[in-house]
Amino acid sequence: MDDGPAPGPTVVEVGAPPTAGGLRRRAVLGSLARRQASAPLPDTRFVLRSAVVDLERLAGYARVCGFGLADTLPSTYPHVLAFPLAMRLMSATDFPLPVIGLVHIANRITQLRPLRAGDRPDLTVYATDLRPHDRGRQVDLVATATVDGTEVWHEVSTYLRRERTRGATAASEPRPADRAGDGDGGAEPTAVWRVGAGVGPDYAAASGDGNPIHTSRIGARMFGFPRPIAHGMWTLAHAVAALDGRLPDAYTVDVAFRRPILLPSTVAFRAARDGDGWALSVRDPRTGAPHLTGSVARA
Repeated sequence: MDDGPAPGPTVVEVGAPPTAGGLRRRAVLGSLARRQASAPLPDTRFVLRSAVVDLERLAGYARVCGFGLADTLPSTYPHVLAFPLAMRLMSATDFPLPVIGLVHIANRITQLRPLRAGDRPDLTVYATDLRPHDRGRQVDLVATATVDGTEVWHEVSTYLRRERTRGATAASEPRPADRAGDGDGGAEPTAVWRVGAGVGPDYAAASGDGNPIHTSRIGARMFGFPRPIAHGMWTLAHAVAALDGRLPDAYTVDVAFRRPILLPSTVAFRAARDGDGWALSVRDPRTGAPHLTGSVARA
């Protein structure tokens, strides 16, 4: 007997981006809720139609990340527009992993054409591929931006929930970003960045990601860090900004976040040609230990 087509995802249209304060409350309350470890990911897609770019906020983002002011958005900026939707999804009680304590371990952005500041993209966010990791479980948050029905930007953010595992649990096959740049620890850096203590609160203000591990010494210590750490997405954005003017209109940047950057710090950035793309790394200049490794390739 034919039961007909399988039901599609539940689409929740959001009239306005959730506020930062509301999201923090949802995250705290959601993390206190009891969760079933074996629960599946919610089959929900959050959609924000005709997202508006706040030019003042964009200017603050450009300043803290190192971009010049332009009519086109940095390829990393739509993450800021989609972040409130991702937080709403992850802080819901039907999300199987509590959002507090999730670690952003990898990020892949594909820009198919630059978004302009005056564009009004439709944003969609959903979760997929909850899977084992050798330190717990990981999940992908997918965000897309479409203009006039055509996808122009696509992001996959991978988050890890650290959990005790029985025996050796195999992680997913390493992505190119996990391997890129691993052999360049002794190479001369392209630039040395002095990352000031203000990067944490300045990026939080520009991005809306006010996680206290980035802005508060007390908040950082609660999660085992001696002082605040830089946002991984700031490190990625600053690396992309260093290549401003040398990237095509359509490209994919794929990175793994390896070790946090304590604030303040001095780090070594390296960008090396790799075919028609780039291999990227951000490292401790003394030990060569990686903070970020990744690649840029034409899309």
